[in-house]
Amino acid sequence: MFIVKHRKIFYTISSILVLASIVAMFAWGFSFGIDFKGGSSAEFQYSDARPSVETVKSEIDSLNFTPSIKDLYTVVPTGDKGYILNLRTLTENERVALTNVIASSTTSGTVEIKKFNSVGPTLGAEAAKKSIESIILVIIAIVLFLTFAFRKVSKPVSSWKYGIVSIIALLHDVIIPTGFFIALNHFFGTYQIDTLFVTAILVILGFSIHDTIVVFDRTRENLKHDFGSKNAKGFDQIVGESISQTFIRSINTSATTLLAILVVYLVGPVATRNFSLTLLVGIFFGTYSSIFIGSNLLVTLEKMQTKKANK
Repeated sequence: MFIVKHRKIFYTISSILVLASIVAMFAWGFSFGIDFKGGSSAEFQYSDARPSVETVKSEIDSLNFTPSIKDLYTVVPTGDKGYILNLRTLTENERVALTNVIASSTTSGTVEIKKFNSVGPTLGAEAAKKSIESIILVIIAIVLFLTFAFRKVSKPVSSWKYGIVSIIALLHDVIIPTGFFIALNHFFGTYQIDTLFVTAILVILGFSIHDTIVVFDRTRENLKHDFGSKNAKGFDQIVGESISQTFIRSINTSATTLLAILVVYLVGPVATRNFSLTLLVGIFFGTYSSIFIGSNLLVTLEKMQTKKANK
């Protein structure tokens, strides 16, 4: 009952985090990777110790491309001796010139261009469109499933309201990681939103709704057992007991998952680091919303409709 009794505290915490994330979105904007906005990406590795980022940037800035690429690219360290360079789409001649200046950025050893990819703006726009469609379709499918799964639950909260609550919880779980990444990119400049980020968001949605359904299902079972009993409990008490009964299970499931992802983040390749970091943040807040937000919103809705009926 502690979680239900003090639900306003958890509402406040979530409201602050969501508001801060929305402010970050409007204040700093989205930094999309080449998957969405189009461009070129080069991964190169030095045979000896790699030069500093400043040295590499000074060589790239010396290129007289039209339009200029100065200050319109990012150089991100990868491994012990490599860098990943992201910039606008290059022509073949520009690609050759870029390869030459990268090779001249070191005075010893050689430089190997391990990978060079280009994505056109049309393909990038299509990827962005499909990513948004995927997230929307997943949310719609989840709401429809919940409405169907809880169709026999009509009192005291209708089945469709379980779906509405789930949407609010899922938006909570999407907005906070997005705002977190925008803030990281603003201060450190190395966290862009790409297709891996969208993939992570879809995984978070699935994991979050799984935890939410566990609590909702226990609430449904407890409502069924309590219906018609002589000492019928209040809805808030039933929800509180349901949360308590599933609390340890939810925490243990999330903790073991987070530990596995943490290992991937710490020792995995650089290419998956942002992906695993998104999962860490998203699953953590997904578990938080399942326990502290979703079920509490059911109680709030029930109290609102009871108050309205009494009037």
